[in-house]
Amino acid sequence: MGINGVKGIGDMKIAEIRNLSYSYRENCGQKKAVLNVSFDIDEGECLGLIGESGSGKSTIGSLIGNFLTGYEGSIHLMSNEKELADMSKKERHDLYRDIQVVFQNPWQSFPPNMCVGEGIAEGIRYYSRGLVSDQKKLKEKVLETMHLVGLSASYYQKKCRELSGGECQRAAIGRAIIRSPRLLICDEVTSALDVSIQAQVINLLHDLQERMGLTYLFIAHDLNIVKYISDRIAVMYLGSVVELATSDELYAHTLHPYSKALLSAVPIPDPKLEAQKKRQIIEGDVPSPINKPRGCAFSSRCPMACDKCRQSAPVLKEAAPGHFVACHLVEG
Repeated sequence: MGINGVKGIGDMKIAEIRNLSYSYRENCGQKKAVLNVSFDIDEGECLGLIGESGSGKSTIGSLIGNFLTGYEGSIHLMSNEKELADMSKKERHDLYRDIQVVFQNPWQSFPPNMCVGEGIAEGIRYYSRGLVSDQKKLKEKVLETMHLVGLSASYYQKKCRELSGGECQRAAIGRAIIRSPRLLICDEVTSALDVSIQAQVINLLHDLQERMGLTYLFIAHDLNIVKYISDRIAVMYLGSVVELATSDELYAHTLHPYSKALLSAVPIPDPKLEAQKKRQIIEGDVPSPINKPRGCAFSSRCPMACDKCRQSAPVLKEAAPGHFVACHLVEG
């Protein structure tokens, strides 16, 4: 079945990532932020990336979003035969018409004195000069997009500094979707918002996906949010994917000890069930990404680790149809 593990969402591969690795240069050495990561994203699906801070999930988003270069491995986007690093400047320009990113902090998305309408229009100026030259059509397109993201026409002349966090994130999403991209990379888009506003933004993204046929790479640490919006979920630990499955399968049949510990921390709405739940505490500190353990990166914190875990790193293998895990303790 391959590394995506899901059939029937879309015939086209929006992204094919193979053996992706990336290191940051730091004073004390090379920080291995991403290590040998492989996955696909099918057209029309939402792939969630979860993990603790420093797991490498945002670095992957930056690599796919073309904000970082100098990686090892391959990134193929939109079923393009040419690998991303081998593309010319013009080829990349044309490719990224179809790819947009929404970041964590909505207030950093716009200059504070910029009007909302002008800020959303920025999403189309660079690529659609014909539309930009016709200011009437451009304003109509901006107002149409504002309606899609739940902002009334009265917001058009408002300064971005006057917006609430949720309103500002809606405007940022509007700027990202105004030219109908095929892939939207959402990097912690709700983490800076209040809980009630988070639900509104997630519902908006869900609605836009259905209306526009968008494909999402959804990066977050909130497991409840990721479960709600994602078709599949990849769990990352210290730069590597340790488990990959459909959302329902991952939550129903969790295999990796790290994934089990993460999911055990998710609160259950029923107070009685929550009181009965046994939470798995992860002991110890996350190893340094500059000096990773020899074997499994999680072995120093895993209560089930054996000698094999400490000596050799497990590979991501298919333990059940569409369910991949990197753990010596799971048969594949």
